[in-house]
Amino acid sequence: MRLLRTLAVFTAMAGACAAQLPDFYKKVGRVTWVVKSIDGPLQGWKALGLTDIQDFGDVTFEGQYRGKEGAGTVHAATGNLGGLAVDLLQPAPGDNAFNAFLAAHGDGILSIVHEVRSLDEMEKEVARMRGLGVAVLQTLRVDGGPVVTYFDTEAQGKYVLGLMYWPGAGASAASAQTPTHIAFVIRDLAPVSAYWAKLGFPAMPASHASPRAGHTYHGKPLSLAFDVGWQRHSQPYFEWIIPPQTPSNCYADTLKAHGEGVHHLGFQVADLAQTTAAYGKLGHQPLQTGGWGEDGKKNSGRYAYMDTDAIGGVTAEVIQVFN
Repeated sequence: MRLLRTLAVFTAMAGACAAQLPDFYKKVGRVTWVVKSIDGPLQGWKALGLTDIQDFGDVTFEGQYRGKEGAGTVHAATGNLGGLAVDLLQPAPGDNAFNAFLAAHGDGILSIVHEVRSLDEMEKEVARMRGLGVAVLQTLRVDGGPVVTYFDTEAQGKYVLGLMYWPGAGASAASAQTPTHIAFVIRDLAPVSAYWAKLGFPAMPASHASPRAGHTYHGKPLSLAFDVGWQRHSQPYFEWIIPPQTPSNCYADTLKAHGEGVHHLGFQVADLAQTTAAYGKLGHQPLQTGGWGEDGKKNSGRYAYMDTDAIGGVTAEVIQVFN
């Protein structure tokens, strides 16, 4: 009996250790952004603040996809949105996670990627995840470039969790253009929250956004209530939006067009009117606008979701906060 109790204690301790979240998850280093054609998104986001762009042309990688060995080719380019690195990939035809994502969702952000300090650190996390029932979706290695592990988390977690080891990659400093948050649209918060909590990520406290005057959708008044879940374990933090189907709104539009996954990147700006006007000159108009608090007063703010879906399947949210 004593032996059984001792085994039970060690089993519980092992489970607690398995769910302990490594420190590298405190920062989102990069996003893997998959597109059918790279030129439009690359130039479009360059105009919106993507800097330090390197276009590598066609890059061949080796690795595994769902346990099967295989090589592939992508047209790859990298850039920086402030402190967030963006890896834009246009895959050549082939059996891999990139083409599977495009077939299911169209253009968009496939993976939120965290950078590890060594291959040993990556392998330890692969083992931890395996112990929690999470398989590897795809691995890739580029000669002289990155080593990447993508976990098979999308079905339950609504995005692919990624790890990258790339000692030669340059780091970029945070700036005013760094996204403050990455936002997802999903249909049900509870199972998604429970899934990430099982893997050691914080459960998502939820809040309810009630209808407010002054909100618009395509320039017309909008009365919209929706629920939001929050994860603040990393920078940028994560926002999980659960929208109704009616009335029409930009969140539900993304669910219909792309399915569950990344909806927008949020950027804080000094002047919302000037920023939306600048976006307008580039062909991007406000899809939806709103705010919180009392306009113009401390602890209030305004935001606009800009129509950038055509340049990569992701919306840009610009936000002015009044302090």
